[in-house]
Amino acid sequence: MENILVAGANGTTGKKIVDLLATSQYFNPVAMVRKESQKKQFEDKNITTVLADLEKDVSHTTENIDKIIFAAGSGGKNVEAVDQEGAKKLIDAGRKSNVRKFVMLSSMGADNPESLEELKDYLKAKQNADIYLKASSLTYSIVRPGALTDEKGNGKIELSSKLNKSGEISRDDVAQTLVHALHDSAAINNTFEIIKGETLIGKAIPS
Repeated sequence: MENILVAGANGTTGKKIVDLLATSQYFNPVAMVRKESQKKQFEDKNITTVLADLEKDVSHTTENIDKIIFAAGSGGKNVEAVDQEGAKKLIDAGRKSNVRKFVMLSSMGADNPESLEELKDYLKAKQNADIYLKASSLTYSIVRPGALTDEKGNGKIELSSKLNKSGEISRDDVAQTLVHALHDSAAINNTFEIIKGETLIGKAIPS
């Protein structure tokens, strides 16, 4: 079983990721949370937690960790400190701990932040974090979903390095895609966009 650190475990998508990992035969989730009060919900399910704030020191979080999923976000409140610099700190920590893969939850539009004025600052932060990850020595997968919905997922997506169209995708299917990308042979040093589609996630992800 590989130990998977989930940054942003207390978020809506993060909780789905942790639940998927907890039922996996390959992965063991380690939920990274910011507040002491957030630990109990995971510990009640026998899920290991680690306390860390992405705006502070996170170097202790990657001890005994095999791979990382970065699903944290500031919700637009502090995009530079959390979505950008927090991601960079965790990439640095992962590199020092020799983690084997870093799966980044990015966003469609991160390759061209100026295209969406109302999301420009957020997309720029995501772009900078993605660039930093690509330049690191870590093996990575960067997943860029369209607009997130709370609809029930169906395990099917449309995937391309560049879709050239907008679209929606359920958080369920995003979480599944991120977990699939953890596998050693999946999407190695690959960046791709996803929206709701007709192809099973396991088949859609490049290998």
